[in-house]
Amino acid sequence: MAKRLLLIIAIVVLVCAQRTSAANVPQGEWIVVVGGVSMHQWEQYKTQPHDHWWANFVHAARIRTEELRAQLGPNAPITWLVYKPGYLERSKQDGVDLIANINSVRDAYNLHLVYFDNGSQVINYLNNGQPRTELKIAGFEYFGHSNRACFMFDYSNVVDSSSKAWLHETDLTRIDRRAFAKGAFVKSWGCHTGEEMSRYWHAATGTRMWGALGKTQFMDDELPILTSEGGKWVN
Repeated sequence: MAKRLLLIIAIVVLVCAQRTSAANVPQGEWIVVVGGVSMHQWEQYKTQPHDHWWANFVHAARIRTEELRAQLGPNAPITWLVYKPGYLERSKQDGVDLIANINSVRDAYNLHLVYFDNGSQVINYLNNGQPRTELKIAGFEYFGHSNRACFMFDYSNVVDSSSKAWLHETDLTRIDRRAFAKGAFVKSWGCHTGEEMSRYWHAATGTRMWGALGKTQFMDDELPILTSEGGKWVN
């Protein structure tokens, strides 16, 4: 009887915590940035090749979007910014129309989908993609390749182990900090960004970005996990 009572109390506490969490989310737009995946021609001879699956980042973003829809509701404004050149190139490799696959995620989850080609377009959307006096940014999350200093939108997609499109920590000062709602949630799910880039993000925007110390691994059925010894999420 006592065990059953404790279980009921635990469930009530969990439900209340979830409701409190949802209530504390600021009103506004949630932005999910999805970087491009690597190409087999550059990765095939590496000990640990990247991105065997084209949907490495798209799938993780979809899992997170399911959580957001459950938390925020079916009509809350959620925007995906997707690095299109990476998926056009991967489409040629895989022989599949990956843009159509990404569009199907938009339709299934009632998303505003915007394709971009470079970091400047990402900054422009943050600043001007919506009237920021009316619709602030309530959340920003990044799914893609990264290092301690930048989001790499096309790592190993055009050049082996290099990036031709990125958003560097020194570019962050171009973001209008007034675009963010008070208490906005920001997280990078890529590798290493908690080691340096998070500090630049906070200095530039006034919001704190959760990032990883060490590497992350994108999974099949859950959100990315930390894989480095001593790795942790910091902001």
